[in-house]
Amino acid sequence: MGCLHSKTANLPSSDDPSAPTKPESVNGDQVEQENQNFKEFDLTELRKATNGFSPSCIVSEGGEKAPNVVYRGKLEGNHLVAIKRFSRQSWPDAQQFVVEATGVGKLRNKRLVSLIGCCAEGDERLLVAEYMPNDTLSKHLFHWEKQPLPWEMRVRIADYIAQALDHCYNENRKIYHDLNAYRILFDEEGDPRLSTFGLMKNSRDGKSYSTNLAYTPPEFLRTGRVIPESVIFSYGTILLDLLSGKHIPPTHALDIIRGKNALLLMDSSLEGQYESDDATKLVELASKCLQSEAKERPDTKFLLSAVAPLQKKEEVASHVLMGLPKNAVILPTMLSPLGKACSKMDLAAVHDILLKTGYKDEEGAENELSFQEWTQQVQEMLNMKKFGDIAFRDKDFKNSIEYYSKLVGIMPVPSATVFARRAFSYLMTDQQELALRDAMQAQVCIPEWPTAFYLQALALSKLGMESDAQDMLSDGAAYDAKRQNSWRC
Repeated sequence: MGCLHSKTANLPSSDDPSAPTKPESVNGDQVEQENQNFKEFDLTELRKATNGFSPSCIVSEGGEKAPNVVYRGKLEGNHLVAIKRFSRQSWPDAQQFVVEATGVGKLRNKRLVSLIGCCAEGDERLLVAEYMPNDTLSKHLFHWEKQPLPWEMRVRIADYIAQALDHCYNENRKIYHDLNAYRILFDEEGDPRLSTFGLMKNSRDGKSYSTNLAYTPPEFLRTGRVIPESVIFSYGTILLDLLSGKHIPPTHALDIIRGKNALLLMDSSLEGQYESDDATKLVELASKCLQSEAKERPDTKFLLSAVAPLQKKEEVASHVLMGLPKNAVILPTMLSPLGKACSKMDLAAVHDILLKTGYKDEEGAENELSFQEWTQQVQEMLNMKKFGDIAFRDKDFKNSIEYYSKLVGIMPVPSATVFARRAFSYLMTDQQELALRDAMQAQVCIPEWPTAFYLQALALSKLGMESDAQDMLSDGAAYDAKRQNSWRC
C-alpha cells in the first residue's frame, strides 16, 4: 500500500533491469520464503475486492501528473490488501509489467510492504500489496492530531528504512523512485515499512520522475537520469523531515548546517527528548546524503552503521512509542460459533446458526403472542412470521425480506430475531446499509445481545469499515463472555 504521488520510471542506471535477481537468503529474521504468495489476480477478483473500484475505497490519489490510484480492497477470507491501479498509459506492455511486478514480488523482508500480486488484463495494470492499517509517515509527522512523533520513533524510522534500502540494494534493486514520507507506512504493530510500489520502473517514456515532497536529486536535473546514489539523496530528505517535522529544501538545510546552526533544524516539539550529540550525528548524516556530487554520498551500509547505534529504546514497541491503540486480538476460542462465522464472513455458517438458534433469545415473546392468538391481527402476524421463517429457511431471501417487513409493520412488540433475520437477508441481497440498520434495531430490542453485535460487524465488514467491524466483534465477544459467566453463577 502507499500514497503514490509519482509515476515510477524505467530510467538508465546501474540498476540493470535485465540483471537476474539474487535468490532470497534465509538469513533468520530478515527474509521469508522467496516469492511467497505472489500471484496473478483476475480482474474480476480485484473489482469485487474494491466494490467495482468504488471511490469510497480510495486511500490515495496521485493527481494530474501521476494519475494512479490506491484502493483498499478485501479478498476472499477477509484479507485486506492495497491495490494500486495505474493509468492506462503507464504500462503499454502487459508482459513487461508482469515481469517487473514478479521481480519486485520476490522481495520479502520485515522492513518492506510485501507485493503479493498483480493483474494485467486489457488496459488494466494493477499491483496488490499488503495493507498497512496505521497510515503514512506524512500523516504522523506533518498532520498529527494527538501527539507529535517522539524522538525515539523518528530514530527507529530512520534505522528501519535504512534496513529496507540495504536489503533492496543487496537484492539488486538499487533504484527506488521518489522516496518520500508518503512511501513509508506503518503496520499493525506500528512498525514503519517501505512501500514496494516505489521499486517498480515505469516503461512509458524512460524519464518520468516526480519529486513532490522528496525534492529532485541534482543529477536528475543535470542528466535526466536516476542512479542508486539518488536514493541516498532522497533518504537525506527523509532525515530532514524527521529532524524538523516539516519540509525543508535541501539547499536551505545545507546552508543552516554549514553555518554551524544545525540545531536550528530541530522540531521544537522534540525539546528535551534527545541528546544533542545524537541529533548532531543525524544532521551530519543528512548532510552527507545531500551532497550534490553523487560519489560523495554514503552507501546503505554506512547509513546502517550511523543510525542503528542511536536507537536507545529498542525494547519498547513501536505502537507504544507512537501512542497508537493496539487492537486487542480476539482469539477464536473467545468468540462464539456465530462470532467466528461473522469474523470469517462465512455466510452459510451464519445462516445455519441463525436457523438453529431460532427465537430462543426472546424470552416471553411466544407467551405474549399466545395470549392474544385468537385475534385477527395476531393470526395475521403469526402467518407473516411463518411465511418469513419458511422463506428464510429455504434461502429465499427476497421473500423473507417481504414477509418480515410486513411483520415488523404490524407487530406490537418489536422482535430482535426478526430484525436479525431480515438483516441477514439484506446482506444476502447486497443491501449492506439496510442490513446494518436492522442489526442496530436488533440491538435496540435486546441491548446486550451478542447476535446483534456480530451481525453489525458482518455488515460493517461488507461496507469496508474494518476498524468499526472489529469493535463490534469485540463488543459481541464481551457480551458472550458476560452471558457465560452469569450462567455459571
